[in-house]
Parts: sequence; structure tokens; C-alpha cells
Amino acid sequence: MVDRVEPLTLDDWPAFERLFGKNGACMGCWCMYWRLPRKEYEAARGAAAKRMFKERVKTGPPPGVVAFEGEEAVGWLQIGPRRDTPQWNTPKRLSAPLEANDAEDAGVWGATCFFVKPGRRRQGVSSALLKAGVAFARASGARAVEACPADPVGRMDNVSLYVGHASVFRRAGFKEIARRKDNRPLMRLELAGSQRRRAASASS
Repeated sequence: MVDRVEPLTLDDWPAFERLFGKNGACMGCWCMYWRLPRKEYEAARGAAAKRMFKERVKTGPPPGVVAFEGEEAVGWLQIGPRRDTPQWNTPKRLSAPLEANDAEDAGVWGATCFFVKPGRRRQGVSSALLKAGVAFARASGARAVEACPADPVGRMDNVSLYVGHASVFRRAGFKEIARRKDNRPLMRLELAGSQRRRAASASS
């Protein structure tokens, strides 16, 4: 059972590093796949990508949230402004924004990828991560969070589900706004609390 989920800071890096393991969760990615142009990413995979991401965590703000059972990290969700993951926004991507300006809008966030520790999958870790991630986005002033999860008819392998499962997002209140491929909806959650805060700030 998940005890807590918190934004990733350098204090939690050792636990995060153990969660990702020697190979960086997925073939040396270290959460740089959506951050770098393809050629730069391929050149950086592995140790260089790990150094880059650790520096990103050190610099802040937190690039996502980590789920813990006791002191052990068991899951990760990368979530933040779309502009922090520019490769997620490119026009040919299934995750590209409907409005081009959203790619640079600090108020439009993306929940881009999950990693759940083997042995802890299908136990509600992704749902806990998404709930906390949305709360983190709202507290950070986001007005919307988008995602482009898998919506398979049958079962998919765990690697392919790194984008998350659409059912998890539906349960969290996300609505489909586009479907550029049969099994990959683009989904969005409007954060009403953030809208009220901005309106109050504008009127004061």
C-alpha cells in the first residue's frame, strides 16, 4: 500500500535511483526522452541522461511525483508544464496539444509517463500517483492537465503502458478531447480550483 506520494526533490534522489535501477527504468531513458531531440536523446541514453535528469531535479521545480511504501520508492509519474517536455508537443505526436499555444503555456501541464516497480503493479500505485500529481499541478498554479494514455482492447505489456492506462485517467475525471489513434486518446482535466485562484488574483 502506498503510504505517501511527494514531489521529487534531491532529498529523495537515492530512493528514486533505486527505483529506476541500473538501467534507468526503460533502456537508459532516465526521463529525458520527452525533453531532448531524438539525436541528442540517443547520444545521452544511460549515464549521461541520468546526470542530466539529476541536475534537472537539483535545479527544480520538481519534475514529477514519487510514491513510497515506507522508505521504498515504488512508483513515479513525470508531470509538469508541457513546455518542460517539448518532444511531447511536436505536431506528429499523438500527445500534441490541440491548441499550439498550449505547448508554451505554463498553465497547461502534461502527465507524460509512469514507472511502477515490478511486484507493485496493478495495486493502485498509478492511481495514487495521478491523484497526487494532479494535486501538485493545482498547487503549482496549473489550470489543466493533459495526458495521452493507452486505451487497449486487450492487455498490453508493461513497457507499452508507460504512458498510463486510460481507465486510470477516466476515474480521476479526465475527459477525452481527441483520438488520433484508435488506442491512444488525448485526455484533459480542467482544474477549477486554479481558475478560481487566478480570477481572485486578477480582481484584487
